[in-house]
Amino acid sequence: MPIAVVTKDAAALSDAELEAMADLCVDRDPGYDIGYLSKERESWVLVTLASEGTKLRGYSFCTLERIGGTPSLLVGLALVDRTAKAEQALKAIMADQYRRALLAFPDEDVLLGTRLLNVEGFRVFQSLTEVVPRPDHKPSGEERAWARRLAKRFGNEKGLDDRTFVVAPKDSDPVGGIDFVYPKVKVDPAFGTFFTSVDADAGHRLVAFGWAMAEDLASGKVAK
Repeated sequence: MPIAVVTKDAAALSDAELEAMADLCVDRDPGYDIGYLSKERESWVLVTLASEGTKLRGYSFCTLERIGGTPSLLVGLALVDRTAKAEQALKAIMADQYRRALLAFPDEDVLLGTRLLNVEGFRVFQSLTEVVPRPDHKPSGEERAWARRLAKRFGNEKGLDDRTFVVAPKDSDPVGGIDFVYPKVKVDPAFGTFFTSVDADAGHRLVAFGWAMAEDLASGKVAK
């Protein structure tokens, strides 16, 4: 059965939908319960839900906005059910959010910014350019400034180490980011070095970003 997605205003999420979202990780970390997801509903503008028939397979909270004039797609939290269709669900979610980005910022390059729990999360950047951090690349001062801007937007600028791009939690509450686990996903193993100091269960996250070029958004390449 194919994965179907719908994106809508986060404020329109029902309690039943929040319960289904919480059920995806009810027995494992990162432990996004209904209380936390209710706060995320208030913090982000859009939510994308991916379903297989009547079964929810994943979701993502995001916002389309300009940061210092730069068109940006910010993914505050995304979680995919850990099944054989995990990658299919993630691609469907991101494709719909890129479609929204194209509508919001036609003919413009768009920055995708988020936080990652593990190396598999780099899958969302597969078709983007100038991804930071990346192997064999020393971040420039402007790129470190972008990491600080994103950490601030995610509510924890002071917790960021702009040399490693790792952000530590400021309290004991759950921390957002992209929770994507799929053993067969193809990611350059060199990206794994960025997670040597990341304890995802303790709330550590890796701030990462990349550029979706205008022509790739228009052609749909970024969603492949």
